[in-house]
Amino acid sequence: MTLPPIEDVFDEFELLDGEDRYRLLIDLGRQLEPMPDALKTDATKVRGCSASVWVYPTVEDGRLHFLADSNAAITKGIVALVLSAVQDKPAAEVAGIDVTEALAPFELRKHLSANRTQGVPNMIALVRETAERYAAAT
Repeated sequence: MTLPPIEDVFDEFELLDGEDRYRLLIDLGRQLEPMPDALKTDATKVRGCSASVWVYPTVEDGRLHFLADSNAAITKGIVALVLSAVQDKPAAEVAGIDVTEALAPFELRKHLSANRTQGVPNMIALVRETAERYAAAT
């Protein structure tokens, strides 16, 4: 299962309100491919998240692909939202994407409690650093 592009997610998000927006995020989180438990280690854990979040990058044909999971449904949806901006794109392209800007229209801070969004900058930084590292290696 592949994640929809972030623009498509926003088109749907914009039509919804309140609880339906939460449901959309939860459904998006369910679209993440399963992450093997063996990859859920201290090394793949994103720091600063109130829930546990793990992100594991892989490269297929020069494109970055992230496996990710969380133990909280809404948080897992936010993780999926971040990944929908970068999934399966070339590392150099991902390194140039302003994920914070891509997420801005969702106004997550307005809709979610602070502890749900506090780890988002750390996850975005992890994605960007990973992309820069892979882009520099090619």
